[in-house]
Amino acid sequence: MSLPLPRFLHPILPKAWRGRKPTVAVIRLSGVIGAVSPLRSGLSMATVASSLESGFGMTGISAVALVINSPGGSPAQSHLIHRRIRALSIEKKVPVYAFVEDVAASGGYMIACAADEIIADPTSLIGSIGVVSAGFGFDKLIERIGIERRVHTQGEAKAMLDPFRPENPEDIVRLKAIQADVQDLFTTLVSERRPAVRASGDNLFTGAVWTGRQALPLGLIDGLGDARSTLRARFGEEVVLKVVAEKQGSFVSRLLRRAVPGSTIVDGLAADALAAVEERAAWARYGL
Repeated sequence: MSLPLPRFLHPILPKAWRGRKPTVAVIRLSGVIGAVSPLRSGLSMATVASSLESGFGMTGISAVALVINSPGGSPAQSHLIHRRIRALSIEKKVPVYAFVEDVAASGGYMIACAADEIIADPTSLIGSIGVVSAGFGFDKLIERIGIERRVHTQGEAKAMLDPFRPENPEDIVRLKAIQADVQDLFTTLVSERRPAVRASGDNLFTGAVWTGRQALPLGLIDGLGDARSTLRARFGEEVVLKVVAEKQGSFVSRLLRRAVPGSTIVDGLAADALAAVEERAAWARYGL
């Protein structure tokens, strides 16, 4: 039987003799989900895959912690990220904890549901289990300045929701059907991952949001707290939190990628400005 080494000897002993401290990989997932614009990369499978592989691939980790701060975005990218996290957790046999900062709403909450436990601050905003589609209509503007819109298609639904033409009621019916299908997938996913939410009833699937304190008794989250204190309580005061560096291209590299034949850097900056407004609007829905 071997006895534990005195703590005062640890600093002078080789690392192999000191005993391994519990380690948790920390992956930050922050921002609007999806392709915001050519110059503004949101959260997507392409931008987070490397970080997820690095985090779950660390040797000897006790868990993976996801630090989430997202108002949502693309349902497809949210679902892809959710599925990749679940697959890696099962493959590596590692539990996953999600820690919500300002907000985990809509697609952000879908990603959080990939975790085995969700912890939020009492003031975090949680939920928005619903589907939204938003855009602009310019048909009256171009009519006023004398511009004629010409669209020729093969397929009656090919130009659905064209922002430069008046809304077609049939297009709205098609859009609602698509939204209903995505909503069904979302609610099913949440019900499977969060049994307590399922028991609370359909009133949680209205797109509403709750604070962390309100979300706890509803089963949307498992506890209140922050990553550091929670992980110390679970794995001990000596737990090592290894933050996975976010891998993003520089602004210059993204700017150069935008300057392709048929477009200009000015085009890219204009698109980026509009994308910034839309991104700001996504956060503003939650008062952020």
